[in-house]
Amino acid sequence: MAFSALIEDFKSVDTSSLVDKVEAKLVQLLKDRKLKVGDSIPKEIELAESLGVSRTVIREALLRLRVMGLIESKKKKGAVITSPDIFGIIGKSMSPHVLDQDTLRDMFELRLILEIGMADFIFQRITPEDLAELKKIVGKEPDATQDYLFNIEHEIAFHGKLYEITGNETLRKFQRMLLPVFDYVHHSGLLKKQINNKRFVSHRGLVEIIENGSPEMFRNAMRNHLENHFSRLFD
Repeated sequence: MAFSALIEDFKSVDTSSLVDKVEAKLVQLLKDRKLKVGDSIPKEIELAESLGVSRTVIREALLRLRVMGLIESKKKKGAVITSPDIFGIIGKSMSPHVLDQDTLRDMFELRLILEIGMADFIFQRITPEDLAELKKIVGKEPDATQDYLFNIEHEIAFHGKLYEITGNETLRKFQRMLLPVFDYVHHSGLLKKQINNKRFVSHRGLVEIIENGSPEMFRNAMRNHLENHFSRLFD
């Protein structure tokens, strides 16, 4: 490699490292100044002077913050603090085709935690209209659904409605982010493994518990319902 080319490589590495450090410094600066959503951040020239770097480096670091959803440009105000769409950001990099088995396991275990944990919210917030819709959803499923291990359309319709009932928009965003992962697993061949004649709590069974049971009964039933799916992937 020519000496001049080698120098350029070193410059590239140094610049990248500097931008990383400036990005971290900027985030810390926003915290130290206790800036809130809607507050303007210092101008580029002020930041450059304060951190002792060029405005080019500041611009690149600020661009990263924009991509992260931490800041945005407003007319007459310049760059201001925003409330980032956390799951929107994560979702952009959530490509199921590049997730390894350990990550897939983590995703499904996280789903288990969430859907067991939402029991109290469902029981507190469900309306008669919600219950009627759940019954309509399970009414379209085969009668002996406890003998069926996985159907992606049924899963999306039923569990999506449960997330909706919680009234927690962040939970709903997270569920929408994970749907491509579950769909990929369903079509990937990973679910071809069969388990030995195990019966599990069906969607109908979960609806019956919501109507006549308790949050604790629902938690136990949901764990049973989901763990049978997991056993096809990870046992």
